Amino acid sequence: MNTAAVQRDPVRIECDASAEFLQWLAGAGGSLIVSTYQAGKVALIGWDGLQIRLLMREFDKPLGLAVDGDRVALATRYQVWLFANASLLAPTYLEHQPGRYDAIYLPRVAYQTGDLNTHDLAFVDGELVLVNTRFSCLARLSDRYNFAPFWKPRFVSDVVPEDRCHLNGLAVVEGRPRYVTALGRTDTAGGWRPGKAGGGVVIDVQSDEIVLEGLSMPHSPRWHDGRLWLLDSGTGRLLVADASNHRSETVCELPGYLRGLCFVGPYALVGMSKIREKHIFGGLPIQTRCSRLVCGLAVVDTRSGSQVGLFEYTAGCEELYDVRFLPGVFRPMILNTDKAAAREAMATAESCYWLRPSSEIPGSLPGAPGAATSEAIGGLAAATSPMFPDTGTQL
Repeated sequence: MNTAAVQRDPVRIECDASAEFLQWLAGAGGSLIVSTYQAGKVALIGWDGLQIRLLMREFDKPLGLAVDGDRVALATRYQVWLFANASLLAPTYLEHQPGRYDAIYLPRVAYQTGDLNTHDLAFVDGELVLVNTRFSCLARLSDRYNFAPFWKPRFVSDVVPEDRCHLNGLAVVEGRPRYVTALGRTDTAGGWRPGKAGGGVVIDVQSDEIVLEGLSMPHSPRWHDGRLWLLDSGTGRLLVADASNHRSETVCELPGYLRGLCFVGPYALVGMSKIREKHIFGGLPIQTRCSRLVCGLAVVDTRSGSQVGLFEYTAGCEELYDVRFLPGVFRPMILNTDKAAAREAMATAESCYWLRPSSEIPGSLPGAPGAATSEAIGGLAAATSPMFPDTGTQL
């Protein structure tokens, strides 16, 4: 195993990656983005041709992720963020290590949703759809309201902030929201909690019918290769479902409470968590089956159901929520608004610039027209400053 540590006050995060995971990532053709609301981080797991690059960036309760081309969406406690990759700026993000990054995701839009307990996100026809867990509905973003609801389960009688069924996951089929997961078919405030170990359901959004039931806290439904996949979180099982016949099959069993699922060819990336909040997650089948639970990512070959790689958090991180694949991006960086670089990065459709102290013209007034310049590298303004340290970690 290769080991790395990321030091952040006051929590130290430590990780291991199996040799098989390294081999898989080296040939995957991209990188991974992972959310952990418990640790308050978004992780970027990349490959530089020789070794893993790990970056942990702070966000307030990050949950659902969605990827659409060069855009990434992230649900946090009070906002839904949209980031865009300014790839031409990425190689010059670090002046003392040019070329370290090949993508840099800059914050572009933040929707002030309030505390909706937003779980999954999905791009539908280029616009975001969110799973509004607190109000038990699917919703769109709005520039006038906190959210714009457009669907709720038939058994939920009203759109009110009571988390009546713990609606959480969303699968998109042929460009339309199609399947959702919920922890119960209940219509009272927090009514799903008593039956959480076996009351979970999958609902067909189109027909409003329950197509699977008797599940243990299901999450992360995904449509892949013409089939519906999901995580039966409380049993630690990856399932593939035949919704039309109300049946499911177990692909594999893993040693964790499962949330977060994406696919790269025939491989499934599955997020595994330990169980931290016993009052919510206690009494689940996975606790009986496994004496030790793992927090990390499992690579599963869906053709055989075998686990062929493991990335594990060994300290400082106990719960993951979502994972997505970034195709064609190998060494990504993401910025939050606490980073000055997020304000100094300037990108248009035709050009990109860094407006940093190292690019100021000597003798000019700060902020004056023409006060910032740069060295031109193939038309790219490449002024950077060492005051923004590289926070990446090698594995």
